[in-house]
Amino acid sequence: MSQQGTTKQQVDDEFVVDTEDCEERERAYRERGTARPITVVGNPVLHKECKDVTEFDEKLAALIDDMFASQRAAEGVGLAANQIGVDLKVFVYDCMDDEGVRHVGVVCNPVLEELPADRRVLDDSNEGCLSVPTAYCELARPDYAVVRGQDAEGKPIAVRGTGYFARCLQHETDHLYGYLYIDRLSKRDRKDVLRQMAEGTARYETVPND
Repeated sequence: MSQQGTTKQQVDDEFVVDTEDCEERERAYRERGTARPITVVGNPVLHKECKDVTEFDEKLAALIDDMFASQRAAEGVGLAANQIGVDLKVFVYDCMDDEGVRHVGVVCNPVLEELPADRRVLDDSNEGCLSVPTAYCELARPDYAVVRGQDAEGKPIAVRGTGYFARCLQHETDHLYGYLYIDRLSKRDRKDVLRQMAEGTARYETVPND
């Protein structure tokens, strides 16, 4: 059997279109939802792998609405379900890439695709997290990312991002497997980030770690 070539259109068709009607779609989600307080580092739900989404129903749709409302209230660009205390593998995003293109969407059961060596160009920009409020640190991550998973109806999807949006996709997927970005830092940098957090005051409602 002869090998068939892959056209650019076939490659593009593989990925979800998340750049159209962003304002309308994001507004519809958050206007249906209710903002919830953000869990912060130390809360057990942030430090373990979340459960797979198995039911793509009205309850999941309501959770996604609340996640968009919570993300906007906290002025974030991405939010994982465990950041509002829910043990499920789902994240939402409303994020610009480095070209200024806005991306809005939802991914359930995300899996980050392993990049070939020639695509692993590292970007060491600053990173922050709503669950580590008021703190930032440089962290090297690949400047291109592909995440595969399911949409809110359970259909298979793939999302790709470059630059800041690639960082967002990696960051949110990490959350759902129990990792915060500070877990990827050196001990010294992690200590500095936690100091920044202790000295700052979150501008949004958080869940205290009693």
